[in-house]
Order: sequence, then structure tokens, then C-alpha cells
Amino acid sequence: KRKFLQCGMFGWCIEILYTGLRSLKKDNHTLTGHTSIWMFPIYGLACLFSPICRRIQHFPAFVRGCFYTVCIFFTEYTTGSLLRHFHACPWNYSHARFQIRGLIRLDYAPLWFFTGLFFEKIPADIEKPFYLLYDI
Repeated sequence: KRKFLQCGMFGWCIEILYTGLRSLKKDNHTLTGHTSIWMFPIYGLACLFSPICRRIQHFPAFVRGCFYTVCIFFTEYTTGSLLRHFHACPWNYSHARFQIRGLIRLDYAPLWFFTGLFFEKIPADIEKPFYLLYDI
């Protein structure tokens, strides 16, 4: 439960930061970020991968990065397909050149590769700021 909440909150924060910074491309200097309520459980699912990540930590960085990329693409595609079935998918990549069914963008592979490697370096005690949420 704690890891799920941690991953969900951390994912939300990263997405809001990322979309806020991308708003600069649209000349929005207020750095307005956004997310969707549906993204919380999707990011929370990352906690299911932590046992696997511990088991592959001795593998070369390239192999681990590729593994993380595949996991993120798989999660993005399956959750996006499910949400699209209910007309609730918060993303649509149909406009992108290297997209698959509008659900994943293959040109994001380097981003997911390095994101996975970055997140494996986050210490286990990062959840301490989130302890207040656990008492709710």
C-alpha cells in the first residue's frame, strides 16, 4: 500500500513538472502543469515492478534501461487501451509520427530508458515525506 501511494504521488509530481516545463514551448510562462486522476493508479502500478528491478540490478545498464522501456510501453499501451474502451484515456498520440494506435510513442523510448534508470537510483527512504498520506 505504501509503495503504491509513493509511486502514484511521485508519478503525478513528475508528470505535473514535465507538463509544466513543456508549457514553455507554447509560450505559457506560468508553467502550468496538468495530469489526470487516472494517472495515479497507473503510476502506482510501478510498485509491482520493484521486486523485478531488485533482481536485475546487477545486469548492465543498457539491459536494465531496455527492460524499463518495455515495461513502460506495456503499461502505457494496456492501461491506455482499457481507458480508451471507457472513453477515459487522458492521452492521445495519434498526431505523432512514431505512434502505435495513438497509445504509445516509440520516439519516447530514450525518455523511458533514462527515466527507468533514474528512478532505480531513488533511495528507498524517499517515501518519508509521504507518511502523512498513510494516516488518512
